[in-house]
Amino acid sequence: MMTPTDRFLRASLILAALLASAALWWPAPAHAARIKELASVQGVRSNQLVGYGLVVGLDGTGDQNTQAPFATQSLLAMLQQMGVTVPPGQNMQLKNLATVLVTAQLPAFAQPGQTIDINVSSLANAKSLRGGTLIATPLKGADGQVYAMAQGNLIVGGAGASAAGSKVQINHLSAGRIPDGAIVERGVATPMNQGDSIQLDLNSSDYATAREVVRAINARMGTGTADAVDGRVIRVKMPESADARVSFMAEIQNLDVKPSTPAAKVVINARTGSVVMNQSVTLAACAVAHGSLSVTISTTPSVSQPGPLSRTGQTAVTEKADITITQQAGGLVQMAPGTKLADVVKALNSLGATPQDLLAILQAMKTAGALMAELEVI
Repeated sequence: MMTPTDRFLRASLILAALLASAALWWPAPAHAARIKELASVQGVRSNQLVGYGLVVGLDGTGDQNTQAPFATQSLLAMLQQMGVTVPPGQNMQLKNLATVLVTAQLPAFAQPGQTIDINVSSLANAKSLRGGTLIATPLKGADGQVYAMAQGNLIVGGAGASAAGSKVQINHLSAGRIPDGAIVERGVATPMNQGDSIQLDLNSSDYATAREVVRAINARMGTGTADAVDGRVIRVKMPESADARVSFMAEIQNLDVKPSTPAAKVVINARTGSVVMNQSVTLAACAVAHGSLSVTISTTPSVSQPGPLSRTGQTAVTEKADITITQQAGGLVQMAPGTKLADVVKALNSLGATPQDLLAILQAMKTAGALMAELEVI
């Protein structure tokens, strides 16, 4: 006969076993994302900068003047600004000079005096930028205004050597990077402190996600703080002071939101044969037959000679071509309806098709109406 203590211990063990097994059959909670991963503030973004400059100090690996005459013109213009006049008609051989394009990203809220990283890429036919120094280069925005000045020693992640017609090269030598290579000279105004509201733009248009973002903000900051304009734009009322706005944005950007299930989509890269599909892709019942056809052409040379003691005719070489066509049998495979991504992958793998063959199969399934997803080819 079991005592009350024994019955309590037995019930506790059964409950513990049920809780342990629940992890195997109980559905996992949906992944929640923060608002900062789902949306961005309109106007708070980086800006592209670009400039044309010169890299000097190369070890004979610069531009060739005959094929890149603008390198000499750029040097003459720079020397003229420094008060150095070169007599006209001089044929300068500038092996240590390279013309480059300098690109950079001006981050939001960047202020004069701060530094940003820059990328330097060869513009002409320089063999290598390794060991070069970029001289002062103004970086301009889309409006033509100068926002930063770039200068510094290049870091090129590669190496190379050549001699007696042989060449060895590791990585790319015609582009480099200069960490903190540009100083910001002018900032870009942002709409954070303008007006009584800001606009949040979702990364992808989705009405359900926009509704959830509005609900999360209003539940935290009060009803009426946020309202959805459409499936992508959300208008949020802001406090008056700048300090309160910073605290407000820090608060709402870390709110957890459950994103909606995305629309079913299959992305195909026709160049590499890559196929990626999301969890919403489903497959209707269908039958697929897949086979391959190969054509092999082999050529055998043969010699044709004239007859003995013949005064006419010449020895000639002819070719005999053999053409073989091989067609593999394509079995008819029936695919049951799949409501999960795992079922779709299992059904497609049963065909034994290569990634390139899978492209044609998926396109045919979409045309037949068996693939319940949008097909995008990149």
